[in-house]
Amino acid sequence: MTNYTFAPAPVFSLPVEGAEARFPVKRIFCVGRNYHAHAVEMGRPVDKSTMKPFYFIKDASTLIESGATVPYPCGTSNYHFEMELVVAIGAEGFRVKEADAARLIYGYAAGLDMTRRDLQLVARDQGRPWDLGKNFEKSAVCSPLVPMGTLGVLQAGSVALQVNGATKQSSDLSKLIWNIPELLADLSQYYHLQPGDLIYTGTPEGVGAVVTGDLITGQIAQVGEVQLNIGAAE
Repeated sequence: MTNYTFAPAPVFSLPVEGAEARFPVKRIFCVGRNYHAHAVEMGRPVDKSTMKPFYFIKDASTLIESGATVPYPCGTSNYHFEMELVVAIGAEGFRVKEADAARLIYGYAAGLDMTRRDLQLVARDQGRPWDLGKNFEKSAVCSPLVPMGTLGVLQAGSVALQVNGATKQSSDLSKLIWNIPELLADLSQYYHLQPGDLIYTGTPEGVGAVVTGDLITGQIAQVGEVQLNIGAAE
């Protein structure tokens, strides 16, 4: 048995609908600006004919299950929600073609990419990494996974989010700039995708701030609902 100087990190995982076994999470990739209207509201329009997708990473330790209460995070006064379809990878893939991308998909979930927006924008405008704004504790919220099954590669379906019951985001997966096969094909040019990887595919327009006491609910058609309660600051 290997001895360690302290206990190794636990395996972070998600429940799977209809199964007892849980899905162990290896890495979390997030796609930036993948809906035109959101790119415009962020002041960075996207021209697919001349641009490629870009990504940032959240540690697996940032993962939190739907229904949790999280403290309002330190270091920010502008804490934002971003509702997203999450694609879970269930097979290895490197330099995958779009036509073969479906074989990599284990299933889907509804996710929230919680963001310290003020810190992200400072980093963006200074040409620095986004880690302080994106990669922080309990910032990757995720519903139970739904195995792909007969759903196939999702091409359309409503995406919606409410804060305290008031709708803030409402769009459709058909408005993704880069669809799921395009994302898997592109990302696999740079990484050996592995079972356990999650891909947050981007958020539509309507992102905004939340405060202590708010309840966030979001839905992806055919996939499910995610919920998050905002607690007091630590």
